[in-house]
Amino acid sequence: MTVLFECEYRGRRYAGLGKPTPDEPITLYRVADGRLRDVFLRDGGPEAVAAAVTEGTETITVHPGDPELRYLPPLLPTTTGNSLITGFMGTHRSKFDRDPAPDEEFVPPNWLIKGFGSWLRMPGEPLTVPASPVALLEEPEVALVYVNDDEGTPHYAGYTFGNDLNDIGLHLRNPWGWTPYAKLCDTSLTPWLFLDAPPRTATGRIVIERDGAPAWEGPFSCGTDAIFHRVADMTDYVFSFPAMRRPGLVNYLLLGADKASYHAGFRIADGDRVTIEVLSHDVVLSNVIRYAEPVKTL
Repeated sequence: MTVLFECEYRGRRYAGLGKPTPDEPITLYRVADGRLRDVFLRDGGPEAVAAAVTEGTETITVHPGDPELRYLPPLLPTTTGNSLITGFMGTHRSKFDRDPAPDEEFVPPNWLIKGFGSWLRMPGEPLTVPASPVALLEEPEVALVYVNDDEGTPHYAGYTFGNDLNDIGLHLRNPWGWTPYAKLCDTSLTPWLFLDAPPRTATGRIVIERDGAPAWEGPFSCGTDAIFHRVADMTDYVFSFPAMRRPGLVNYLLLGADKASYHAGFRIADGDRVTIEVLSHDVVLSNVIRYAEPVKTL
């Protein structure tokens, strides 16, 4: 399976293939902003993407631990308004009391806008939440990445993994009105773009550390087999709205998560480290939780 990533190094943008390992140098290929988006609009498959990245461009070799190396969300444009993070809610089978019928009519799950793509955080960066959250919940999810062409037609690029951190306690106090507030927490994403269809299953574990020691641990499962709805129906419905088909827009679609630490009675605190290990895909996403300082506007 081909994995693509982008990064910044000494003020310039590069792409690479494969997931770097800690002790091996990384070969990076110089790319201009938007070049990879254009590659995905051709729908040529992983081989065409790899060729477009590696052929006829400047290369450099760096150590993965170089402090000047900064990974980027997949295909993130430099223009703030040209990317959008949105997410589905209540999608997992565990939240239903039955299995869907093969010919069941599609009923769209709840959906919301998280923010601009520039709001995404990378592994190792802190996740900031409002100053006084009620009860936080980590949500390991599959994130689908789409790029819109100049006519607004969405093209699927691949998938990655994210943590849709949110204030579930606030959501539960008023599910019909306060959910958008509850979702105003930073979202983290891995930089690795898997150039393949959405995974049927992705499994792993969540580890939450407090003061450097494990405080809670539990397994998780996500992927299309874990979702009650047909993912193609979900994405077709979202892209039926013209606002999602703005020309040039990059969309990050979070497919929803199963139950996690909150449902086991654990409560995330300021300074806790949340690590999501997607063992099936050899991916780790780790971030420290930071409470924001309260502000007064009047």
